Amino acid sequence: MEQLERYIAAGATAILVGESRFSMRQPGEMTSESLKEAVAAAHRLGAKVYVNMNKLFRNDELGWLPEYMELVKEADADAIVFGDPAVLMNARRHAPDMTLFWNAEMTGTNSSAASYWGRRGAKRAVVARELNEEEIIDLKQKAPMEIQIQVHGMTNIYHSHRNLVQSYLEHLGREATLIRKGADKGLFLVEAERPDEKFPVYEDDNGTHVMSPDDICLLEALPELIEAGVDSMYVESLLKSDDYNETVLRSYRQALDSWERSPGEFKLDPKWLAAIRKLQNPDRELGFGFLYKEQVY
Repeated sequence: MEQLERYIAAGATAILVGESRFSMRQPGEMTSESLKEAVAAAHRLGAKVYVNMNKLFRNDELGWLPEYMELVKEADADAIVFGDPAVLMNARRHAPDMTLFWNAEMTGTNSSAASYWGRRGAKRAVVARELNEEEIIDLKQKAPMEIQIQVHGMTNIYHSHRNLVQSYLEHLGREATLIRKGADKGLFLVEAERPDEKFPVYEDDNGTHVMSPDDICLLEALPELIEAGVDSMYVESLLKSDDYNETVLRSYRQALDSWERSPGEFKLDPKWLAAIRKLQNPDRELGFGFLYKEQVY
C-alpha cells in the first residue's frame, strides 16, 4: 500500500498488482484480502489498478480462477492482464464486463496475434520488448486496439519451472556459472563468452527467471513513441529500490507533462535523465533496448 501511494504521487496513472498464485515476477504480494483496499486507495488518488494474471496455469490450479475473478470484479479493479487463454475463458463467465489486456511476453510480436485476442475481448496488447520502432508503428496501425510497451527497467529473458542449473545451462549449451554477490546482493548468471555481463536471477513460487543484464531507458524517445500511437508506457519496478522507482516515475511524468503542454516545443530536460543516472546501478547500463535495432538470435 505504501508503494502504491508513493508511486502514484510520483506520477504513475496505473499500478500493476498481483499475487504469486496468479502472477509471475511480482515485486511484492498484493493478497486477496488487500486487493479491495488497494483499488479503493488508487481510485481515491485518481489512478487505476490492473491485476496481473500472467502466470501459465497448470490443470490443478484452474479451480482457483472463478473465485479470484469474482473477487477482482467485486474489488472494482480496472483491468486484468493475462496471457493464458484459461484466464480469458474464466473472465467471460465470472467477470464478463472486466477489461482485459493481453500480455504474451516475448511472443506478442505481430498484429495478427494481437487482433486475434482483440476480437476475443482484449482491449490492449502488451507488445514484446524485442520489437523495434518500425515494428511497433506497424503493429499499432494494423491492430485495432491499444498497445503498451515497456519504457524502463529490466526484462525477463528466460523462465523455467525447473531447477535453474539443470534447465538454463542446458538451454544455453555453453559454459556458464552462477555467482552470488554477497548475502543481500542477489544471484547472477555469468556466461563464459560475456564475463562482464551479469544476468540477475529472480526466483519466486513460479520458478526461476533470468533477467536482462542492462535496463531499458526510453525517456529520450518519448516523443517518437507518442507519435507512433503508443497508448500505455510501463515502468518495470522489479529488483529496484522504492527510491529508484519513484525517481524514474517522476522523470517520465515530467517529460510527458512537458510534451503535453507544448508538443512542438518539447525538449528533454537533462535533469530528468540525470536524476535516474544518479541512482542507477553502475553495473547496469541504460539503453534503448531493441527500439532502434533488429532482434538478433
